[in-house]
Amino acid sequence: METVGVQLKEETDNSYDILIDGGLFNNLAAELKNKPLGNAYAIITDSNVGKIYGKKLVKNFQNKNLHAHLITFPAGEKSKNRKIKEKIENDMLKLAFGRDTCVIALGGGVAGDVAGFVAATYMRGIPYIQVPTSLLAMVDSSIGGKVGVDTEYAKNSIGAFYQPKKVIIDLNFLKTLPKEELANGLAEIIKHALIKNKDFFHFLEKNIDDMLKLDFELLKKTIKKSCEIKASVVMQDEKEKGMRRILNYGHTIGHAIESALNYGISHGNAIAIGMSYAAKLSAKLGFLHEGSVIRQNNLLGHIGLPHRLSHHKLKPKKILEYAQYDKKIINGRINFILLKSIGDAFISDKVTIDDIKKIMEE
Repeated sequence: METVGVQLKEETDNSYDILIDGGLFNNLAAELKNKPLGNAYAIITDSNVGKIYGKKLVKNFQNKNLHAHLITFPAGEKSKNRKIKEKIENDMLKLAFGRDTCVIALGGGVAGDVAGFVAATYMRGIPYIQVPTSLLAMVDSSIGGKVGVDTEYAKNSIGAFYQPKKVIIDLNFLKTLPKEELANGLAEIIKHALIKNKDFFHFLEKNIDDMLKLDFELLKKTIKKSCEIKASVVMQDEKEKGMRRILNYGHTIGHAIESALNYGISHGNAIAIGMSYAAKLSAKLGFLHEGSVIRQNNLLGHIGLPHRLSHHKLKPKKILEYAQYDKKIINGRINFILLKSIGDAFISDKVTIDDIKKIMEE
């Protein structure tokens, strides 16, 4: 037998900056004129954001003599699928976008995930910039390079790890967000505090009302801290082989609820319910003090997020059917995220589907 070895030891630097301030959106074209990431720009967004901000961004690029084209898809989580990704790629091919193209992922989590996934695979990978327009996307999906689409079986079940070149967080986008969307984003911010920083959780308890009133300096400080927490975890475990899994606190059940309801529930609401059950299970297994469960659920409830499944006509059995497609299942066991205390999450491989079922039925 003859053997030919192929020695490939790749060393790459995927570092990037997260910029947080007001007015960054309007300066993006000028910045890319001075420091280009491509010779052409595909601005990918949903139909709602496209009308408000997409056309304006194209005009800004054209005013700087930058080649740009707007590509939109129907708004909503149901568009986060392989067919939409294929349509976007076909549109880019028809427009003759080559390997010298940079994708601008403009919008909420759906736009960021789909556009990022397009960038990861188009011409075998082209650069992209995340420009999140929702609080949820600012503190969650735009950071960390997890891009992908949903399937009929599970949320985010097809995708890649592909880091952006930059994340642009313009606080001015928050001015147009309804209170429900702010609460969606705050759900993930609360999650970051719960898994990693008890002092930050206490800060949120004291200041949550002013955040809902759009105190921009407070929001800027809060978003920065939340991004720092997620970034610190990603830097230690980019490809989610271990520690990064703690970012999935509340998501095993939350994602299953989203899938079971065919994405008829907001991500924040689903994750809030998922966190309530995760905290309850943490307490039942003897890790978390019951008082901490109450503090978590009180904060979630204070901003209008549910923490009981009874708000929805959905039986635990249906949810568990989808939970079994979870990406965190290894060797038949779920890597479930539990809390020892507020600010101290850990990964357990001892939680079974039956454990989850009992908690949800109580």
